[in-house]
Amino acid sequence: MYKFLKVFCGGMLQLFFKFEVYDKDKIPKDGPLIICANHTSLLDPVVLAQVCDRKIYFMAKEELFHKPILSHILKKLGAFPVNRSKTDLKSVRTAMSILKRGDVLGIFPEGTRVKTVSVENIKEGVGMISNRTGSPILPVYIDTDYKLFRPIKVTFRDLVYPEDFKEFGRDINKELTMEVYKKIYNIEE
Repeated sequence: MYKFLKVFCGGMLQLFFKFEVYDKDKIPKDGPLIICANHTSLLDPVVLAQVCDRKIYFMAKEELFHKPILSHILKKLGAFPVNRSKTDLKSVRTAMSILKRGDVLGIFPEGTRVKTVSVENIKEGVGMISNRTGSPILPVYIDTDYKLFRPIKVTFRDLVYPEDFKEFGRDINKELTMEVYKKIYNIEE
């Protein structure tokens, strides 16, 4: 179902938008990977699935799984629910098992769609999952207003490796997450 919808939805998107993809070669061909992108629209997961050759298992807000038909479709696509209002150990375990299999996990580290870039929006879960599994994180910036016939620019940034942050000790999860945030939005220190 994932491949079918990727081709169908991706084809529909390409009819109405022009895709510009930069530095796609930064996507590792295999092994565990966490893809983290900014999130401004419900179309963002579809865009990421379209431009990434590997299947992405998305962490999605649990509210989407309250509707039986949508829940069934999302599960068939490999998405799984996360409770954003508290630490959700079940979703963390699911995310870690995806990575331990060597697959790709998709997370929007702001936890919801946002229009204003702010460090206050970032959740530390991505750093914790990366640190615990040793999985690299690939920050991605999606630049578009999703207006018909306008470009959707997708830029893959440099990978972030958890082993490069061991010096931060107890603050490793926070520092990893902050580095991902800075790379997504191309923020210089």
